[in-house]
Amino acid sequence: MKKYTNSQLVWHFLKGCKLMFAIGIISTLFTALTGMITPQIIRMSIDNVIMGEVSDNSAINWFIDFLGGAVYLKQNLWIMALILLATAAVAFVSNYLYRVCNTAGAETLTKNMRDDLFKRISHLPFSWHMKNHTGDIIQRCTSDVDTLKNFVSEQLTSIFRIIIMVVLSLSFMYSMHWKLALIATACMPIILTYSLIFHKKIKSAFTTCDESEGKLSSMVQENLTGVRVVRAFGKEGYEKERFVKYNDYYTGLWTKLARIMAKFWASSDVISGLEIMIVVVCGAVFAVKGDLTVGEYIAFISYNEMLEWPVRMLGRMLSEMSKAGVAVGRIAFIMNSEPEEDEKGEVVPLNGDIAFNHVNFAYDNCPELLHDIDFKVKAGSTVGIMGGTGSGKSTLMLLLDKLYDLEDENSSITIGGVDIRKVKTNYLRANIGIVLQEPYLFSRSIQENIGIKHDGISLENIREAAKAAALDDTVLSFKDGYETFVGERGVTLSGGQKQRTAIARALTDDAPILIFDDSLSAVDTETDAKIRSALEERFGTATIFLISHRISTLKKADLILVLDKGSISESGTHEELVRANGIYASIYKAQTEGVNEL
Repeated sequence: MKKYTNSQLVWHFLKGCKLMFAIGIISTLFTALTGMITPQIIRMSIDNVIMGEVSDNSAINWFIDFLGGAVYLKQNLWIMALILLATAAVAFVSNYLYRVCNTAGAETLTKNMRDDLFKRISHLPFSWHMKNHTGDIIQRCTSDVDTLKNFVSEQLTSIFRIIIMVVLSLSFMYSMHWKLALIATACMPIILTYSLIFHKKIKSAFTTCDESEGKLSSMVQENLTGVRVVRAFGKEGYEKERFVKYNDYYTGLWTKLARIMAKFWASSDVISGLEIMIVVVCGAVFAVKGDLTVGEYIAFISYNEMLEWPVRMLGRMLSEMSKAGVAVGRIAFIMNSEPEEDEKGEVVPLNGDIAFNHVNFAYDNCPELLHDIDFKVKAGSTVGIMGGTGSGKSTLMLLLDKLYDLEDENSSITIGGVDIRKVKTNYLRANIGIVLQEPYLFSRSIQENIGIKHDGISLENIREAAKAAALDDTVLSFKDGYETFVGERGVTLSGGQKQRTAIARALTDDAPILIFDDSLSAVDTETDAKIRSALEERFGTATIFLISHRISTLKKADLILVLDKGSISESGTHEELVRANGIYASIYKAQTEGVNEL
């Protein structure tokens, strides 16, 4: 995978908008040129037309003669006024084109960044998402994108205008009076030097602010997602206090950055103001002595003011570059993260025997979770998995679905004798129906949630899957039926209804492998039995994995595995495990006695 440097990444995002930015840059150059010409027209009008002086510049003399001569122009000053209006019109058109093209380019740039970031994020491994907070990812895709857009569209595109304004201003100023020009440029090194000093401070402060914004966004996202839990435990006050405390800290960081920026701009204003005052005073002295004409003095003051803007903009550009550098680095973290290789691998039948061969696995920077897991499942059979919290039940299924990579070279998971690491990832997942421990529903209708795996799936097929999940009668009892909107994360449905909706989603196609990760825990035993009966009838040829703490869910499985501390402590059928009088038997006894007491 290609790794981007910061500059390469910006260039990559500029695809499709380079022409718009180019037109905008050319337009702003015309705006700068007209701004440079205007003081010369005023100078010419005062010195050569009104005062009647002959210029040392042959080009100016030719231009005056071309327009009819100084005497004629003095009698018809409207001509000079018309030239000023024409110059202003050119500046207006150029500035209009710059604004339109620059804005269009900026929005296209933003679209490119968002599209590429969303595409990359959707292809990053499940393990990557587990290590990075959702709020921080969102902040990188919003705030950091806007920061980079603003820098490219406002600062970077202005650099050409700044260069031409500095070059032309200095050229005109030195051509009129080199001593005064030398005084005017004396402050430039000072402004640029302290800009570089502040550049480092601003970059460090903005990095801290940006990272803290990501943490604050994560906190908000987490609270909005878990609002029912917060309300249920009456923790609104605690969460509010926690948020206010961090928000105060975050606000303090921006206040600190604002102080740094205020010092920077205040210093810049003082130095620039002193420079302008010195030039005005010294220029007046030179004009009184006759070293500088009135027209030259007015023009020189205009050019000096024009020079101050680009010099200060260079300083601002350095400060904004600090922010943009942080933003593009945070965006590059996502773009340079290694995506899953969806397109590589084989396409092989997935209805064969499944084997876990001496599987060992550990999450990043954590102790080993699974130890030498070794078992074989015949095609079309049902496997029950039981174990305590943290025993590795869900991890086994996530490894089978390649949501986590099996990195141990001595470990393997095979389907029909083929290592799943050699199987095309998208193909593998398309042929595994999985219902996760925490079912996630989107803010859409029940019909859309069930049929999300297939475009254009018919309502008949959706209802067939819902019937197998013992959900059809429940949905039909709703006012809007399958068009019922379930709300964010399925908040309007009960726990059991959410689980059955997720089960129906997994049953919309005849996947050769089905995984139910404790997905019947929120349904009653009668509904549990109905779903298992429907699964046996409809998916008799599929290999089914049932993870559950409920013996009644697992007892009919062809093979039951009992995990304890990441290892298989017991395996066999229900009858064999009960006779073994081990962990499974003690759980069975406890659950059976509980039922009998009821």
